[in-house]
Amino acid sequence: MKQHHLDFDVLRQWTIGVREAYQRTLEQYVNIPSVSMEPERKGDVLRQAQAAVATLTEFGANQVELVPTKGNPVVFARFETDPSAPTVTIYNHLDVQPANEPEWTSEPFRFRHVDDRYFGRGATDDKGPALAALFGARKGLDDGARINVQILWELEEEIGSPNFAEALTTLGDRLRPGTVVVSDTIWIARGRPAVPAGLRGLQTYTFTLEVGATDQHSGTTGGAARNPVAELAEVAAACVDAKTGRCKVPGFYHDVVKPTKQELRDFAGSGFSVAQFMKDHGFKSIRTKDKLEVMKRIWALPTFELHGLVGGYAGPGVKTVIPPRAELKVSTRLVPDQRPEAIARLVAKHVKRVNKDVKVTAQHALRPYRGVTSGPHADAVKRAMAFAFGRAPVFVREGGSIGAVVTMQERLKAPVMFLGLSLPEHGYHAPNENFDWEQASGGMIAFAAYLHELAAMEK
Repeated sequence: MKQHHLDFDVLRQWTIGVREAYQRTLEQYVNIPSVSMEPERKGDVLRQAQAAVATLTEFGANQVELVPTKGNPVVFARFETDPSAPTVTIYNHLDVQPANEPEWTSEPFRFRHVDDRYFGRGATDDKGPALAALFGARKGLDDGARINVQILWELEEEIGSPNFAEALTTLGDRLRPGTVVVSDTIWIARGRPAVPAGLRGLQTYTFTLEVGATDQHSGTTGGAARNPVAELAEVAAACVDAKTGRCKVPGFYHDVVKPTKQELRDFAGSGFSVAQFMKDHGFKSIRTKDKLEVMKRIWALPTFELHGLVGGYAGPGVKTVIPPRAELKVSTRLVPDQRPEAIARLVAKHVKRVNKDVKVTAQHALRPYRGVTSGPHADAVKRAMAFAFGRAPVFVREGGSIGAVVTMQERLKAPVMFLGLSLPEHGYHAPNENFDWEQASGGMIAFAAYLHELAAMEK
């Protein structure tokens, strides 16, 4: 049932009128290399935060604030319509991944506009969707939605949101409770809107083995010397089956909540294509081509992944040294109800059984998030996306992690919904990252409609 009075054709015409302003602002943002992972970019991250403050002030926010933390600041803004009206918090992030890949066909931090597509690091993750949400929210307010809007733009999401909770504590009572909507997720395919009903958590590790002080010649010490590269390779093989991807750590799967029958039906009806998945990600082969099995593996099952084995000589040719030290970089993606700290203990215990000299250091951790697929807020997202894109979304799960989501759920005591706009071909974290006008303009309409849907719920 239609819950608002908005006219789609009128909104579509409005998006045409604001297109130039949207593209101009996105260009300004993409041209700022706000890479939170690189300490030398700290000044650029701050410059991005200051640009965000200027944008939100220009958009008429009643309150705009740069909230300091031990790391990068958080940008907070509030658009007040009526103190007694409900509040919706819109979350996005403006920090980006590094862009060191050789496959970039243009300068990654120089905005490039080709037809209806926008290229540059951050275009889809997450500057383009953030601005689409802002333009849409402003339009919803201008068209009379009786709702207050809070904006939270983070600048440390790509490093796991280590100081986000601190920012929420600093804001205190200025941050009003209410529903939360996040626009930082990916659809299944163009024309098939998708809403995550869960996010995987994350626990990263380094496995370190040190057996000497300096490189040694294999001709004089080989056979007697321990080789930490070989021993860590053995540890890796004892932790994960390379062919199936299944983790060998005892107890690893004990707390996994399996997808419900309804979730599996939603997965099956989502429009997911194995061939398109392989094309989007440039895969020549994958572990299985069973469609449902692939979806379960990327959305609903935990992973144990190796990201790098560092040690010894890595230059051209072969230098016959035995290194004194090696390090294995590892992560586990986790699903409800797995707890990062519990999994870290299991992994460390297992590694010690395999090789007692290996030091396991658990590093960054994010808890998984289990969302909702029914109720008034889920229905509001469905109607808003169907209004904007002509098709109701399916509820799936998201394979990635957003650290701020669990924090907001706990601190604001609010339901967290998702209204993502990105597509697989947009290249999250990949070279030649891009966004497009079809998704941006549709997102503006969806957010305008969503505000009206939420306002109507309170009547």
